[in-house]
Amino acid sequence: MEYRGFHVSMRRLLAFALVALVIGSSLGGALWSLVGVHFFKNQPLKKFSSYQELVAFVKKGPQDIPQSLFQRFQSMLQSLKTGKFRGVLSPSWGVEQAGAGFPEYSPTNIQVEGVDEADVVKTDGRYIYLVSGSVVYILYAYPPEDAQVLSKLDLSGTVVGIFVNGEKLVVFRSGSAHPEEVFFMTWTMTTSILTYDLSDRSKPVLERNVTVDGSYFSSRMIGDYVYAVIIEQAYLINDSAVALPEIHSGDSRVKVEASNIYHTDLPDAYDFFTNMIAINVQDAGEEPTVETFLLGVTSCLYVSRENIFLTSPAYHGNNIHKISIEKGEITYVANGFVPGYVLNQFSMDEYNGYFRIATTTSDMWSGASRNNVYILDMNLTVVGKLEDLASGERIHSARFMGDRCYLVTFRKVDPLFVIDLENPSNPEVLGFLKITGYSDYLHPYDENHIIGIGKETVAAEEGDFAWYQGVKISLFDVSNVSNPQEIGKYEIGDRGTDSPVLRDHKAFLFDRSRNLLVIPVLVAEIDETQYPEEVPPYAYGEPVWQGAYVFNISLDEGLVLKGRITHIENDADLMNSDFYFSSPYYVKRTLYIDNLLYTISDKKIKMNNLENLEEIGVMDLL
Repeated sequence: MEYRGFHVSMRRLLAFALVALVIGSSLGGALWSLVGVHFFKNQPLKKFSSYQELVAFVKKGPQDIPQSLFQRFQSMLQSLKTGKFRGVLSPSWGVEQAGAGFPEYSPTNIQVEGVDEADVVKTDGRYIYLVSGSVVYILYAYPPEDAQVLSKLDLSGTVVGIFVNGEKLVVFRSGSAHPEEVFFMTWTMTTSILTYDLSDRSKPVLERNVTVDGSYFSSRMIGDYVYAVIIEQAYLINDSAVALPEIHSGDSRVKVEASNIYHTDLPDAYDFFTNMIAINVQDAGEEPTVETFLLGVTSCLYVSRENIFLTSPAYHGNNIHKISIEKGEITYVANGFVPGYVLNQFSMDEYNGYFRIATTTSDMWSGASRNNVYILDMNLTVVGKLEDLASGERIHSARFMGDRCYLVTFRKVDPLFVIDLENPSNPEVLGFLKITGYSDYLHPYDENHIIGIGKETVAAEEGDFAWYQGVKISLFDVSNVSNPQEIGKYEIGDRGTDSPVLRDHKAFLFDRSRNLLVIPVLVAEIDETQYPEEVPPYAYGEPVWQGAYVFNISLDEGLVLKGRITHIENDADLMNSDFYFSSPYYVKRTLYIDNLLYTISDKKIKMNNLENLEEIGVMDLL
């Protein structure tokens, strides 16, 4: 196939399409275990000696995808259409002070204390910063009687996340460059990192714009530094050239030279540039730090205060890359390998000089899946392992808490495993609990209790799988490690009920000191009159309500519904929706400031009293 000077084989396009699907969906792990991909273990990185060496390196891949994979891929698509696909559908909140005279507020739900994560909503206790498509709103939010929209940044492209650091706002914007060169699946995507001065929030001033070739993958903020990971496929042009990443900062435009790109001696099935950039948010005069690696497809990322760990799928497993970060410095340290694929960032953790990771080795078609926990030293050498857990099941959620790991696996019932990691060389299962349903997200309530958010299920009579039902919230007691218990449970809706928390932990609001738990939920209910004899477990409900479920949560009373808050006033929005419900009034985030609960959609912010959920005020976003 040729187009505007490009030549790319159809197999290459199909292979790239599979990669795009894997990156954007939870089907990736199953695919990666089938692709014949080289992997490396403790291979030192080095820089290309020349541009010609880089081109020759990229020419070695991608490897051909076996025809059997495409046949199985088609089978997988058909199973998705029939609703019988059984694959995986892909710490703590604290009270913060914004400064003198500012009230308590809930920060973004993050994984590692001191390592902030970009999100579409942020607050500093007085103001709310909200992303809606390509628009960023800055709102005066507290006290409620003075609430108003202060300013509106209407940006081109798509805003994928923001940070707030004192009087600075950082915006990540995705877009495309050189539209005249658009080519099917190979056009140049760009990620802009915009820093605004908020001295006058009614008139934010753009202070710096750093734009990097590639697609935004993830980011973190530690102190005054923002670290971003931006990936871009390294593709051949006319079989003789490779487009090199470019970084634009102010008036300067710098192309990353091949001699500054790190790589290993073994090619992956797909060659992707991983651009890592560090920006001092508070000092616009400090030049950004940029390092570029050719590492294959980055699939998951975990960040501690000192290190970034990246995973990239390889044959039957994942390569792991450790990169040191300190005050804007980026240094590649080590790499390693573990069998299996990684579900998400919560499947990884750094603790007391060790890196822990949970994986699933699987072939979804044969059902021969196994689950594993590996412990690696800081050189990424495996020093301990626990393999072959829950054969035939897959990890739905993981959480590392100190010397313990909690795993939820699922196929027909939900085992919650309690795993001891105190001896890094000899991890062992302490106990497990089997119940119906599963948890897609685990969150610590305290050191001996865990909250799980997932789905209830009904075991299928005709096969070795289960039909998922409504959203299920569980409270687990793990104080007796050999006999964990589910001490609280609340189920919402029928099959088709959904919550963004199942895919994005930042939609989860929990504060133990206030006995507060809030999650956005789309409720689906089945019209039982349509099934006069019996409602089958595979029947879907229709959307009937969307908004925030507000709970009191405690060890004494478990989960008690306090009330619900919705932004949808017109039932037609629900009646006219389909399976993929969407509405600008879909409540996507919640937060509190002082004694007010704020529910947030793209078009509205509601303020309700936390004590009785009485509505205090509404801000409409135009």
